[in-house]
Amino acid sequence: MNKNILAIVPAYNEENSIAGVIGDIKRYLPEADIVVINDASADRTADVVRVIPGVRIIDLPINLGIGSAVQTGFRYALRNNYDMAVQIDGDGQHMASEVKKVLRPVIDGIADMSIGSRYLEKKGFLSSPLRRFGNFIFMIVNSTLIRQRITDNTSGFRAYSKEALRFLNRYYPSDYPEPESVVLLARSGFRIMEVPVIMKERIAGESSITPVKTIYYMIKVMLAILARFSR
Repeated sequence: MNKNILAIVPAYNEENSIAGVIGDIKRYLPEADIVVINDASADRTADVVRVIPGVRIIDLPINLGIGSAVQTGFRYALRNNYDMAVQIDGDGQHMASEVKKVLRPVIDGIADMSIGSRYLEKKGFLSSPLRRFGNFIFMIVNSTLIRQRITDNTSGFRAYSKEALRFLNRYYPSDYPEPESVVLLARSGFRIMEVPVIMKERIAGESSITPVKTIYYMIKVMLAILARFSR
């Protein structure tokens, strides 16, 4: 069965990497349509995307954060009747050469959300030591809560079935959504799988998440996860 696939690319100030990301998606997943969610970038991200043929761009009026940007992509996918979607960040860390591995469990109908994990085979760029520690804590907590081992809860390299898109269109955390959405989906009966992928360092620019913000992020998301589990 042929599937209608949408590649959702959230982007914030990625003028130096976004063209390469889109080019790689077109090369490795030519059957997919591409939508870039420009989260009110202050640089030329939107200008770069607009001159690339065959790519849809949605400009958010203000910076809403990764959760709202991705959810905008979910809504676009549903309104345009796509069978599934894959999320690929605009900073170049997610390698489009790995995208079919992430999509395969969803295409085969054995998962509603597939997560590309850099920690299953531990190849390529594994992020900073502090973020690896944070991800280790999320692995312990989430794996305990949902009774399934998830090694890369912070990975945004994900594929979604239409059923998962419908659900996340209604219920998706707006702030640092990746770890919390794992618990949300699993406790709602959706099937989650991980596949090993290789990631690389961002092509250009700097992450907006500083070490201090990383600690804040860990505490805030942990509280949100525990609050959701206790309901």
